[in-house]
Amino acid sequence: MSTEALAARLAAWAAVTPLTPSDVDCTTTVMLKILDGKCKMSPTDKVQMAALYDLLKDRPGARFGADFHALIARAREGLDEALRMEVYEQRLLAETRLSRPVMKAYKAMLRATGALEAATADAED
Repeated sequence: MSTEALAARLAAWAAVTPLTPSDVDCTTTVMLKILDGKCKMSPTDKVQMAALYDLLKDRPGARFGADFHALIARAREGLDEALRMEVYEQRLLAETRLSRPVMKAYKAMLRATGALEAATADAED
């Protein structure tokens, strides 16, 4: 699926799916995990999650704001060792603020509502 088609599919999904600020925080946390190399999702799911992050990053989160999004933007441009460590630290912080059951429920909702198309095994993120 092309980047444009993926973005359009996710935008249509987001238009009919009630998303909470906590959902935005979960998406931000998964993006940090992807950048940190700790995300165990499939490559296809990672691409879809990055596209979903791009769609939701301007929405308000309950816990994470502009500072997290600025870090993610810098990290997506390229990671040196100092930036890699900063992403790692912020990922750990994000994971302590969101419980594992909240993250698991969020990913289950993404699959159940069609945001993530690939049928992959539930990896522990």
